[in-house]
Amino acid sequence: MLQSEKISSIRCLVTTVLLLLNINILSCKQPAVKEVNKISELQNQIKENDSSAYVVELVADNLFVPWSIVFTAPERMLFTERNGSLRIIKDGKLIAKPLKVFEEVSSKGEEGLMGLALDPDYKNNKYIYLSYAYPEDDDLKVKVVRYKDNDTELTDEKIIIDGLPAERYHAGCRIKFGPDGKIYITTGDAGKRELAQVKNSLYGKILRLNSDGTVPSDNPFPGNPVWSYGHRNSQGIDWYPGTDIMYSTEHGPSGFDGPGGGDEVNIIVKGGNYGWPVVSHKESEEGMISPALEFTPAIAPAAGLFYRSDSIKQFKNNFFFGCLRGSGIMRVIVDEKDPVKIISYKKLNDVNYGRIREVTEGPDGAIYFSTSNRDGRGTVREGDDKIYRIRAE
Repeated sequence: MLQSEKISSIRCLVTTVLLLLNINILSCKQPAVKEVNKISELQNQIKENDSSAYVVELVADNLFVPWSIVFTAPERMLFTERNGSLRIIKDGKLIAKPLKVFEEVSSKGEEGLMGLALDPDYKNNKYIYLSYAYPEDDDLKVKVVRYKDNDTELTDEKIIIDGLPAERYHAGCRIKFGPDGKIYITTGDAGKRELAQVKNSLYGKILRLNSDGTVPSDNPFPGNPVWSYGHRNSQGIDWYPGTDIMYSTEHGPSGFDGPGGGDEVNIIVKGGNYGWPVVSHKESEEGMISPALEFTPAIAPAAGLFYRSDSIKQFKNNFFFGCLRGSGIMRVIVDEKDPVKIISYKKLNDVNYGRIREVTEGPDGAIYFSTSNRDGRGTVREGDDKIYRIRAE
């Protein structure tokens, strides 16, 4: 072989070896890069979990559709069951005997013993307020009633408002005191959706009353308890902490009264028209207020809570609500500099207990929530229904 041919052959061999080495090096390096990325992602996740660590604990089980929860003291919780029982959990234990059973309650459909609220001056007057549906002739009505809570019995019954519209579907009825000391009451359209647009009708409204049932002089329509109208079936209300900015959750149409979906989070303003049944989903019309959030497919939102505690730091000032059809709890992050602006929303990943009805905050800084799997639309699990709490780890 000629010298030049030898040199050329050696060069080819060296080039081939270098190419093979390079390929091997690259093939080894590529998985390594992926592995580094994976580790980095895990570290970020761990970091995020460390800063937002919380646990979910069972509080009580074998309940029937716990609809609303309040705390009269750090160690005493009251809650309504839709079939008519007002129950007590004291020092962490469920009391077998209900505080009161409302015999006249109707609970054949979505209606029943529903909203529960404490008077702002409960510490001194011991007043609690409840809403429930009852039969009247061939019709259904809802009333809001005040009682004095004497620890083991209720006395001094006073009807705050009666004759609210009810039906097997769309009966409301969430009640809550606002930062102005007034009681706010949600009503459903009770199947008569056209009346949601009629201001002197109580169908499809959010009402505002003084604690004794009289109409405040500064309501938007003189002598009228209506605060806002054009609602289909709102079941959650709360106010951004330290302000009078009111949020509500509302069920959209179910197919028979419009295309499915269109569930809403609304920011409620005095005298506002929220469109139902003229508009829904992402539709809009002049003079009607569009939702801040709209959900299609339906998630069936229930309850509403602005989290005020510093206990679970990353939840501070976030808005939470239960998802019935959506099965979970939705977390909505609101712009703290502009609380009418929503930054993002996402379901909590680790709340997988079926239909969630109530979401509220306890005096211990935990978020308490209830399942609603025995309401005729859920899949009943062992021990349902239940109350849980989310607390800082």
